[in-house]
Parts: sequence; structure tokens; C-alpha cells
Amino acid sequence: MKITYGHHEFVLHPSGCLFWPSKKTVLIADVHFGKVDHFRKNGSALPSRVGLENFKKLNLVLSEFSPDRIIFLGDLFHSTQNEDWIRFKAWVSNQSINITLIEGNHDIIPHYQFEDIGIDVTSQLVYDSLFLTHHPEEKPGYYNICGHVHPGYRLIGEGRQHIKLSCFYKREAQLILPAFGAFTGLSLIEPEDKEEVFVVSEDAVLSIQ
Repeated sequence: MKITYGHHEFVLHPSGCLFWPSKKTVLIADVHFGKVDHFRKNGSALPSRVGLENFKKLNLVLSEFSPDRIIFLGDLFHSTQNEDWIRFKAWVSNQSINITLIEGNHDIIPHYQFEDIGIDVTSQLVYDSLFLTHHPEEKPGYYNICGHVHPGYRLIGEGRQHIKLSCFYKREAQLILPAFGAFTGLSLIEPEDKEEVFVVSEDAVLSIQ
């Protein structure tokens, strides 16, 4: 699924990432690395392989788009360092692309530890009329691309059966990305007039009118 804003074109991908072809850049929100290990440490019976899904998805995205840059739109890590930090450092060491983190409210790992492994950390980025943040924000004259919300949408069938899917949530001057992480939960939205929803399935992105 492709959308445009001004002269910028973007690809909405089933993984939940946003590809920006003209910049050869992938934007990803809310991976929440370490969340599974965090909950396992606190007694939750979760299989450790769930946390590995995030790395699998990242590798698939890199394989498909061959980007020059990844911009993580915040909440890259869920909390403090754990086994996923060690895995992430190893993953980064095998990459040859530029990686930037726009810090989110969960990103409490010190900046210098990201910078030590070659990741730039900032609070926001501006490109032309695009404003990249973690939290949804308004900036007059700019189009905001962000995360944080973990948007989801409930599809209801004729037999009253329903399914909840993550989605891209497009507003007048804003695009909220779905959470990329495999264990993040959803915040169901109810779009208003002139707003658009693009639900994410296993292998497609579908527009909901």
C-alpha cells in the first residue's frame, strides 16, 4: 500500500514499518525489545522465542527494502538492559546502515550506550515539511509521523464475529505507525471523518473505508 504527502511517497508494509523510497529509509515504531524477558523475569510464563520474532521481522524488512537508514520512532527498548540488549548489540554489529533512535518514554537506557554501538539518539527529526517524533505532536505547517499509540482496529463481520488488527492511522496532518513489536498490545481507535485506517494482516495492508 502506498500513500503520498506532498512530493513524498511512502510504502505501508505488513510488518508495520514505513518505507520512504526517496530517502532509502525505513521507519519503525515501538519495537519494545526486552519486553518478553522483562515479563519472564517477573514471573510471566512466556516462551523466550516470542522476543526473537522482532529480530526476524527486522531482518525480513532489511532483506526486502535494502535501506540505507533505519529510524526507530521511540520505545526501541521496553525498560532496562536484559538478554535482548546483548542480542541487539550483536545484531547492530552485523549491519552496515545508519541507525537513528528518536527516544520514547520507555527508552531509559542511557544515550551513550546506544552511541557506543553506533546509534544516533535524538528527541525528534525534521525533513522538509515532515516532523518525526515518538509521541503524536502537532507542528503548524508540518506532517507528523510518529508511534506511541499502538493503534488497532476492530473488524466486525456479518455474523457479529470480530477480529482486532494493528493498523496505520492516517489523520489530516499525521500518520501514526502500528507497533512493530511482537508483544505490545493494541489501543483500539475510532476514526473520524477524513481520517483513514490501513489494517495490517500477515501479508497485506488493507484500506478500511
